[in-house]
Amino acid sequence: MRETPTGTPVGVDDPYEHAGVCDHLTDGGRCRFALDRAGHDPEFAAARRADDYDCVAADDDRTFRDCPHYRSTTDGRECVRCGLEAVRIAHEASRPLLEEHHLSYGGGSAPELAGAGEGDEPGATGDEPSHEITVALCRWCHAKIHQSFARIDDDVEPDPEAFAAREERRAKEQAELDFTTARERRDSDTD
Repeated sequence: MRETPTGTPVGVDDPYEHAGVCDHLTDGGRCRFALDRAGHDPEFAAARRADDYDCVAADDDRTFRDCPHYRSTTDGRECVRCGLEAVRIAHEASRPLLEEHHLSYGGGSAPELAGAGEGDEPGATGDEPSHEITVALCRWCHAKIHQSFARIDDDVEPDPEAFAAREERRAKEQAELDFTTARERRDSDTD
C-alpha cells in the first residue's frame, strides 16, 4: 500500500485507480494549464500549442498519468469510503465533517514533502511522474486510513459518531431555515 512521506498508509495501492479527470481539463478537452500558465513550463505549453492545446490524454495511446501537470483534487461533497455527505453551517467555525485526503503528492507541493526533491513521491519511480491526487474522506474514515490498514475502497457504513455529527448539523441547518413572521412571534408571546 502507498504511504505518505511520514510513513502512514494512504489506503490505496494505485492512486490513479481513484483519480478523476484532470483539474486543468476544460469542457472542450483543452489543457487549461498550458493556456493559463505557459510561463511555468514553456516547453510543455509549446507542445500543447502545437496540438491546439488539446489535453495530453486526448491522444488515443496516452492517459492522464502521462501528463507532467496532471492533478485531480476532490470536490469534497461526500466521503468516498463511507458515503457521509458534507453539511456546512454558514458563519460557524466548526471543524468540517469531510477532509481532503492525499493519495499522491505532486511536485513537492505538500507540506510533508519539505526537503524532498522536486517531483519526488513515495513509491514514484524516475519514469513515473508525480501527481497530486486527492479524495474526500470524513474525519472518522480519514483517521482509520492513517492509523490502520483500512482502505479507501472498503465497503463500510458511516461511523455512528460521524452519523450523529451530521444529523446534529442537519438539525441546526433546519432550525436556521425556519422562518416566523413578526405576527407569529408576537402571537406566540401573548399566549
